[in-house]
Amino acid sequence: MNSIKYLKLIILLPLISFFLVGCNGKLPGGDARKFPDDPKKRVKQNIKEGRGFTINGSLQNLNKGGTFEFASSNELWRASLDIIDFMPLASVNYSGGIIITDWYSDDKNLNESIKISIRFLTNEVRSDALDIKVFTKICEKNLMNCKIVQTEKVLVTELKKQILKKAAIYKAKKKEEEDN
Repeated sequence: MNSIKYLKLIILLPLISFFLVGCNGKLPGGDARKFPDDPKKRVKQNIKEGRGFTINGSLQNLNKGGTFEFASSNELWRASLDIIDFMPLASVNYSGGIIITDWYSDDKNLNESIKISIRFLTNEVRSDALDIKVFTKICEKNLMNCKIVQTEKVLVTELKKQILKKAAIYKAKKKEEEDN
């Protein structure tokens, strides 16, 4: 019987100290003068300040969540998809920051196809934000014997230029909307 009491005490003491440490030495509550009377305004203020239940700050990031940007708000991403919208997409991964098209050829030259890979190195609209690779597949007449080479020609530079130009337009529109 005594051992059960001691066991409860041994379990209860660390739990109490754990919760007290979570308060950072301050009792819950605060100065009522610093908080609005209206509950809706208090909720807005708490959300704005990122307040929530934390245990010594260890759960702070969990309560706040992460910083999520959606593809529609990323100018480079939108511009890239707009520029290569005529090509079929093989793989698109926003969180991984990559767009890979499928092989594409026009009606003029069926023996030659291209594939584009766009990697996003940053979300900022700048010239070193994109790593673009263009692959060319040239096949013989039977479409069986093909050779694939990476192209470092004008197409890569032209793609990058078009994407950055369109992304700059999107960014300017976004800034204009935020200012209004």
